[in-house]
Amino acid sequence: MIDLWDIRYVRLGTRDRDAADRYARGIVGLELARDEAGARYYRSDQRDHTLVYFEGDTADHTVGFELRSGADLAAAGSLLDNAGIRVRQGSAAECEQRRVQAFLHFRDPSGNGIDLVVNPHHSGRRHFPSRDAGITGFSHVGLCTTDAARDERFWTEVLGARVSDRIGAAPLLRIDEVHHKVALFPSTRSGVQHINHQVESIDDLMRAWYLLQKNGVRIVFGPGRHPTSGAMFLYFEGPDGMIYEYSTGVRHITWEQEAGYQPRQFPATNESFCAWGAEPDIAEFRKAAR
Repeated sequence: MIDLWDIRYVRLGTRDRDAADRYARGIVGLELARDEAGARYYRSDQRDHTLVYFEGDTADHTVGFELRSGADLAAAGSLLDNAGIRVRQGSAAECEQRRVQAFLHFRDPSGNGIDLVVNPHHSGRRHFPSRDAGITGFSHVGLCTTDAARDERFWTEVLGARVSDRIGAAPLLRIDEVHHKVALFPSTRSGVQHINHQVESIDDLMRAWYLLQKNGVRIVFGPGRHPTSGAMFLYFEGPDGMIYEYSTGVRHITWEQEAGYQPRQFPATNESFCAWGAEPDIAEFRKAAR
């Protein structure tokens, strides 16, 4: 079984890099790390980058996860191949683009693009945001699934994730102590469903709520609190229909708790997404809550 160490980045295709850049910096509050070869790289913490917008198909999404070593990467390639998953090794040029020593690319059973990387670069300087959004770092993604039960088996039995909770058929998956780093939401498509950044406090959420309204950004869910992770949240729409989320106060499931932990089953209702009564204007959340 593959041991995912941490989530590293999201790569998104866009037809308008300038609009995406204005949004990433002016609205989300990320730092532009560099602009090269038709791609713009953004920082949210000590990592070299956590988000990339590149010139390309708006449905072209990839999520990168770090492994501990080259030996783990080689073993992962063999395991995926044995599981019938087509694996491609990244070229030297692609490794340079991603600022990693090596990586493998594959697609999960729903068609979501996944990179497994080793020795990703860290930045030698502190993160300097474009605005004071209170971001402490990139934390998790929501992915679309065309078969939640099938994909849950793949992510747990092949990629080593563990189920923290479920909302209806949608599993929330952890790879470390954080309640979830990946969430799988029923859909008719593949791709990244939302991108989460953690912020320091509810004050940052509420400041963002006013800023988003002032700038005409569509708020699609919240402010609210997730009954599953306990996190307070705010979701808002970005370029090419991508959903961004700020959250704070996410639950941790420690290694000491791991042996006795039992995933909880939440009903497929709006109340399972928000304890305060907010209702999502997000297609995949509505589908999961039917």
